[in-house]
Amino acid sequence: MPKRSWREFDAPLTPNKSKPELVVDKAEWNVRVQRTKGGKGGKTVTVVSGLALDVREAKFLLKRFKAHCGAGGTLKGQTFELQGDQVAVLIKLLKEEGYSPKQSGG
Repeated sequence: MPKRSWREFDAPLTPNKSKPELVVDKAEWNVRVQRTKGGKGGKTVTVVSGLALDVREAKFLLKRFKAHCGAGGTLKGQTFELQGDQVAVLIKLLKEEGYSPKQSGG
């Protein structure tokens, strides 16, 4: 085995294959978009759930949602909350992304 020096930015000798990636079609995800007022001080909030994304992807998608809707929003766990009634806009955007969202609630 050849002797090597330590370099911080060199690629590792063997790629990390400890976690096999599970490829799931986005259209098969159970994505729900719901309009709600409960517990929000009477304000209407649109909630998107069922997107199992890692934190970086979720923040990127939230930024896209907020820019597309022109509204504020937040990420609480795996649930996206956007200000106002944005159900139709978000369903259209999610369909363009390849998901198959459904409206939940009223």
